Amino acid sequence: MVADPQRCVLVSGPARSGKSAWAETLAAASGRAVHYLATGPHRPDDEAWQERLRRHRERRPASWGCQEVGLQLAPALSACPAGHLALVDSLGTWVAAGLHLDQPAWQTASDQLLEALQATPARVVLVAEETGWGVVPATAVGGLFRDRQGLLLQAVMRLCDGAWLVLHGRAINLLEFSVPVPSTGAW
Repeated sequence: MVADPQRCVLVSGPARSGKSAWAETLAAASGRAVHYLATGPHRPDDEAWQERLRRHRERRPASWGCQEVGLQLAPALSACPAGHLALVDSLGTWVAAGLHLDQPAWQTASDQLLEALQATPARVVLVAEETGWGVVPATAVGGLFRDRQGLLLQAVMRLCDGAWLVLHGRAINLLEFSVPVPSTGAW
């Protein structure tokens, strides 16, 4: 199956690809205490969103802790103990939660996240949505999300020692089948 994940693993893919299920598989295989860090909004009036949250809850083991962290992802990662595993689902909802921030505030939040990823004594599995695979966003906020998400994932990947791309329910080990792109210095 899969071995205990490396210190920091990025699991990305498009919507409904199976990325969360794969990240949960990696977390379960680790044999570690798992802290599920949910970055999504509450949206109590959105039935479809509540159904999605229910399915996620049902598939997770009852022994896993769950914390709804929203934009407070960096402090939550810093608080995870050594020997445990933090499962972050997802970076896309974290980016979406910060779209109201101006560029300096967003840069600060992103830098704090990157610092927390480097400093946490826990192992980390990060789920992230892939964006910009063909359709150019029709709105300014859609373009802002795409750009922030893309740049954040490049910065996060530089801190990871494991990476998976999940497509159509299949997980591909990116580090086995890829080479790094030279940095553009865009972060």
